[in-house]
Amino acid sequence: MIVSASYRTDIPAFYGDWFMNRIAAGDARVASPYGGRPYRVSLRQGAVDGFVLWTRNIGPLAGRLPEVAAIAPFAVQFTVTGYPRALEPGVIDTEAAIAQIRDLARVWGRRAVVWRYDPVVDTGLTGPAWHRGNFAALAAALDGAVDEVVVSFAQIYAKTRRNLDAAARRHGFSWRDPEAGEKRALIGGLAAIAAAHGMRLTVCTQPEYVVEGAEPARCIDAARLSDIAGRTITARVRGNRPGCLCHESRDIGAYDSCPQGCAYCYAVSSRAAAKRFLAAHDAGADSLDRISG
Repeated sequence: MIVSASYRTDIPAFYGDWFMNRIAAGDARVASPYGGRPYRVSLRQGAVDGFVLWTRNIGPLAGRLPEVAAIAPFAVQFTVTGYPRALEPGVIDTEAAIAQIRDLARVWGRRAVVWRYDPVVDTGLTGPAWHRGNFAALAAALDGAVDEVVVSFAQIYAKTRRNLDAAARRHGFSWRDPEAGEKRALIGGLAAIAAAHGMRLTVCTQPEYVVEGAEPARCIDAARLSDIAGRTITARVRGNRPGCLCHESRDIGAYDSCPQGCAYCYAVSSRAAAKRFLAAHDAGADSLDRISG
């Protein structure tokens, strides 16, 4: 079993103590975001085939990664977009994020970290030409440290629209959801830039935007974990939504708990509520979700 920690929140940045406490305890209790009874996910050596850590700041967990690796191999899905603060008020500085990725590659190997330029958001501050230049600068800075960059376009859910509209009013910018042809053209340009820096560009859960030079993404990737482990890890393909090619995993995170405040985030309804969640968080609880206690 592969454990995802977590595409619902940034566990390494904010909930690392809880995560390591649950590893020590041997399991975590998870509330299903779709209703139904909570369930337990084993975190014991032998039960976990690998961890996928999703983050924008590995720093708080970096010193404890040897303990994670002692349980099972891990891969880090590390998001760095370099967007203006109007869109990403609470993330670490881009230079610090780049340094963390390069440190991960130096210590754990290039296969242990994947760069995510995700999601691509088209605003008056971040138009197509801006994205091409910004992506090129980030790719140059990460040359040699990663072999894959994952991209996708923002999915405009109701909460995404509400949060983007609020940020646009507050900071005085506009935003839009581009036409499919514009998206494919941008993907093609980014794929060429990535290739020039030794990276393959993959597209997450949006097969309609996979163009020449790009490939479908598999963010939960048993093959990558196998390379890191030096042994074969097998898992069936079981994506989270149509178009997702991820291998089967169990996610141990909770929605509405990441306080970084990214305006386009699908996982948080309110930054203020997420800050309250973090302030009330109990690192000794058996679950990250509100059912803990």
